[in-house]
This record gives sequence, structure tokens and C-alpha cells, in this order.
Amino acid sequence: MTCEPGKASAADNILAEMKAASSAEDIFRLLDVGYDPKVMNVSRLHILKRMGDYLASENLADIPDSIVATRCKAVLKRAYEDFVTASPLQHRVFKVLKDAVARPKPANFVPFDTLLK
Repeated sequence: MTCEPGKASAADNILAEMKAASSAEDIFRLLDVGYDPKVMNVSRLHILKRMGDYLASENLADIPDSIVATRCKAVLKRAYEDFVTASPLQHRVFKVLKDAVARPKPANFVPFDTLLK
């Protein structure tokens, strides 16, 4: 089953509405983006985190709300598509997942032989 996009909100402040949303599904409906519930069940937090990462590089100050909504919709679609094609473990958007595969730092080791030279 796929949830189809509904009617987009004509709100004056889309960012405020997104902050007030109580679930990832609410944000998808607000921005009129369809989604597969199976993908959402596994990756909802990862998708929203990735969306936030993408939005952090956007300058949304002093832009009309309709353009902000369009940019947010595009960014949400982009973040969602990242997780349709790959798992959260492959993308590792959260620090705990990144740290799980981080290379161990080399120990401060000085061989005894080098001290004698």
C-alpha cells in the first residue's frame, strides 16, 4: 500500500506547521509528498534527519512561504528517495551509526627498539 499525496496546506508559515507536526506522516501530508508505509516504518527518523541536514544548507530567510514550501517538498522527496534505494545502515545519518564503523584510532605506541637507538 502506498499513501498518496493529499491536498497541500495553504498555510502562511509552512516551517511553523512542520515544527508543529506530530509525526513524519503529518509532514509528508503537509508537503503533499507520497510515501510507502513500509519505508516509513523502517526509516522515518533517518528521512527527517536527512531532510534537516539538506535544509541546513538552504537559506530560507526572507523568502515567500510558497517558495519555502516548494523547497521543503523537494528536499523531503530527495531525503525519502535516499532511503527507498538503500537502508539506514548504508546511509548512517546518525552519529551512533557513524561511530559504529569508525576506524579505531591508532594507539600511542613506541616500540622499545626505537628507544634504544
